[in-house]
Amino acid sequence: MTKQPNIVFIITDQQRYDTIAALGAGHMITPNLDRLAQRGTSFENMYITSPSCAPSRASLFTGTYPHTNGVFRNDEPWQYCWVKDLAEAGYRTVNIGKMHTMPIEGAFGFHERHVTENKDRDHPNLPFYLDNWDKAFFLSDVEKPSRVTQRRKEDYGDKLGAWVWEEDEKLHPDVFTGQMAKWWLNRYTGEGPYFLQVGLPGPHPPYDPTQEYLDAYEDRDLPDVIPPDPSAQPQALQGLRDFMLGEDADGVVHLPEPTTEQSRRQRAHYYANVTMIDQQVGELIDALEERGDLDNTIIVFTSDHGDALGDHGHSQKWNMYQSTVQVPAIVAGPGIPADKRISDNVALFDLGPTILEWAKVNVPAWMEAQSLSPYFSDAVAPKRTQVFAEHSNDALLTGTRLMTMLLDGQTKLVHFVDSDQGQLFDLATDPKEQTNLWDDPAHAETKAQMINDILKWRSESGLKTQGFIEACVRGAHSMMSPPIHTARGQHREGTR
Repeated sequence: MTKQPNIVFIITDQQRYDTIAALGAGHMITPNLDRLAQRGTSFENMYITSPSCAPSRASLFTGTYPHTNGVFRNDEPWQYCWVKDLAEAGYRTVNIGKMHTMPIEGAFGFHERHVTENKDRDHPNLPFYLDNWDKAFFLSDVEKPSRVTQRRKEDYGDKLGAWVWEEDEKLHPDVFTGQMAKWWLNRYTGEGPYFLQVGLPGPHPPYDPTQEYLDAYEDRDLPDVIPPDPSAQPQALQGLRDFMLGEDADGVVHLPEPTTEQSRRQRAHYYANVTMIDQQVGELIDALEERGDLDNTIIVFTSDHGDALGDHGHSQKWNMYQSTVQVPAIVAGPGIPADKRISDNVALFDLGPTILEWAKVNVPAWMEAQSLSPYFSDAVAPKRTQVFAEHSNDALLTGTRLMTMLLDGQTKLVHFVDSDQGQLFDLATDPKEQTNLWDDPAHAETKAQMINDILKWRSESGLKTQGFIEACVRGAHSMMSPPIHTARGQHREGTR
């Protein structure tokens, strides 16, 4: 690349790794993501750094772990976002859809934000705000679907958060967000490169495809649910499961023993949501081509975390099972090898310094993420030998003050800071994580070594990130105030 490329960064919410046909998920219908994978490079073992929305995204957009940036839970304030660095480098920076920042509509380096957040926010404990999607419903004089509207139906408790979208398809959150992004691409006339972050709200629950997309999954063979094993799980995870059994979080009524048909129905709705997203991705690719920008645009597609969908008896996330911590990731565009698969373990926040390098922006020395750029060249990529993720207690995960995952090769350890219980899995022989080796004497040495590795990682992290606080203080003003472009296309920091 001889000049700064445009970058379109598509992030879905709660999409499992096994949801793209071209990457081995034969049960899926994803023709547009398939062609994106054929045009680019896919990471088969991409892992998040935290198993819920805001912590994962704050980590992604800072290049640091939650214990460094301070965002362990949803609704905790962000102190830094590397989008600001792209704006300072001359990019037009635009967010359409979900970012899950706090403040929700703070600038964070974006020139434009057209926010659509979670699908179902109809709960008294959630922060009040009205996003673009709310405004669209208000102008349409239609009541926005939520757990409140669905509770009026007699079979609400049997649907497991899966129902058919009955309003105008244009008002569906994924269609609404995708079409907003397409509209922006069709209308933007500015010069210079742009960074377009498209935050599609699905397939986060409620699982709400239109009937057309759901019908496509009627006769397909879908993966079975990994059986529940609550008594074999650490008490913190048992407590998480108990909470979900008693609370219809995001409209999902979780049952201890759903029928095979209920589980299949839930998964069919979820997969149909992904296929709806696939359609929007295809239209965005077509819009780039119609603009004449496709050959100078790098497209990144990924998700913030996965969804248990009943695996191990769990709903949604807040755990460290593979269904939650492993996500799809595809990169395509100029300088990116076509139809390439990377099997190395990598971390989601590694996309941060990678994007900065594409934009010809210096990567801060304090970033804990490491660039994926060597994978797109003939250079020997420095392998990430260990992958970490962490989550602190919140309104749902109340049974532990801190849960940490370490993945070393194919050995996974989950540590709870306030308990002698934990999890240890050999993914090579037990990919469904059904045999916990934590108390197995034959694996005591491995367990002790990995717990010590967590201690070393946190200690080294403190040394590595000494400059992060200084960067936050230095950038505090510009985080809240978007950069302004002058008549010559340059910019300065300030308020509009």
